[in-house]
Amino acid sequence: MNILLISPRTPDTFWSFKHAIRFVSRRASMPPLGLLTVAAMLPPEWELKLTDLNVEKLRDEDLRWADYVMLGAMIVQKDSVHEIVARCAAMKKTVVAGGPLFTTGHEAFPEIQHFVLGEAEEIIPQVVADMLNGRLQFIYQASHRPDIARTPVPRWDLIKFRYYVTMSVQFSRGCPFDCEFCDIIVMNGRTPRTKSPAQLIAELDALRQRGWNDMVFVVDDNFIGNKTRTRALLLALIEWRQRTRTKIGFLTEASVNLADDSELCALMVAAGFKKVFVGIETPSVEALAECHKVQNRNRDLVASVQLLQRAGLEVMGGFIVGFDSDQKDIFKRQFEFIQRSGVATAMVGLLTALPQTRLWQRLKTEGRLETESSGNNTDAALNFKPKLNREFLESGYRELVKKLYEPGNYYQRIRTFLKSHRPSGPRRHLSKADFFAFLKSFWVLGVWHRGRVGYWRLFVGTLLRRPRQFPHAIELAILGYHFRRVAKSL
Repeated sequence: MNILLISPRTPDTFWSFKHAIRFVSRRASMPPLGLLTVAAMLPPEWELKLTDLNVEKLRDEDLRWADYVMLGAMIVQKDSVHEIVARCAAMKKTVVAGGPLFTTGHEAFPEIQHFVLGEAEEIIPQVVADMLNGRLQFIYQASHRPDIARTPVPRWDLIKFRYYVTMSVQFSRGCPFDCEFCDIIVMNGRTPRTKSPAQLIAELDALRQRGWNDMVFVVDDNFIGNKTRTRALLLALIEWRQRTRTKIGFLTEASVNLADDSELCALMVAAGFKKVFVGIETPSVEALAECHKVQNRNRDLVASVQLLQRAGLEVMGGFIVGFDSDQKDIFKRQFEFIQRSGVATAMVGLLTALPQTRLWQRLKTEGRLETESSGNNTDAALNFKPKLNREFLESGYRELVKKLYEPGNYYQRIRTFLKSHRPSGPRRHLSKADFFAFLKSFWVLGVWHRGRVGYWRLFVGTLLRRPRQFPHAIELAILGYHFRRVAKSL
């Protein structure tokens, strides 16, 4: 059996890092972990090919070769999905589609014949049997959440590592919190399920043995959803680092209550974690109550961020404007809050009602839901009727993002971060690609770009005052170039 797995193209967003990865001569930020994992669930005797449209083109000869096409997609990739499916239909190829896009909205794709909805571990054996028999069903969906201890090591052999900036692995699924706007609990539930430490280390060893020695994104919904199991993993990772002398580093996503556990922070840093994405959302206590973001309430959020920074972690923050309780000063408050926090990588989005979330259900009941979500956190258009004036919110959002990434404001935020940050733990390995990115930044940011004065101030100041943080400062400067390009396109 010949199976072609296709990952659709991702549009230019904050998360694509499209303009930054060119500095390191890569084509995409990370590979499609879901498809690589599904590939490992298929019979080993089957012939597999994977085409990631973010790094290569979909070739007609590969489509002709395939007996079936397996397509995995996120909401933000839906335009690319329609293009792929049209090409498959023209060549009379059967498509089996899965992933978040279809789990919460497969009805929007009548041109697709077969769907795998939700998590695939317990469904794939039946899909495989039906493929062999030529009797595929319309929909496959598990009746309960699978035990991810059964999840195999992804098929890393199907991709070219040189195309990607980071690799990705998953330790847990699910999040114990119940934020109204979040679709994590719709897809993965509120009870975190984890792999064993040995299982995750086997995945990392598979990466290491294939020559990977750079950053790995632990793509959990909330890395500290089950702190007991997270702690056990971290202790195992520390021992693994000592035993293998690996230079691999990590980044992940976690809730802000990580700042309340100094021991857990120290273990993360010792295990090689460098960055953590945190859903900070808003300085408005009313909005936090509205969206049921209980873990962010009754705390000084700036102080929590600074605790994580002092522990040795760079905080990448998610922020939202457009809550019903937001007042007209929300853009000013968000800007001041982000600047004070020193969150250089501030990913700000308009509130969007993702399919099947509690927010989506509430707005639908209230008759305020207007269009589907694009899944793009930089889409400057609301998909529901807001309480504040729509034009005010959408134009205010555009102005906020552009202001945040103006060179003067952005470089000041980096300096604020560097003052709080206390780098510790294993030092990050700098590759040849990092060195060439550093040289490219001289020309692009130090000569060609209009923020050249701010770049050289950051360059010289960090080199003189905080030489150990110099590579980190240049990395953030390069990321800022990407964010400015995205902001300009809004």
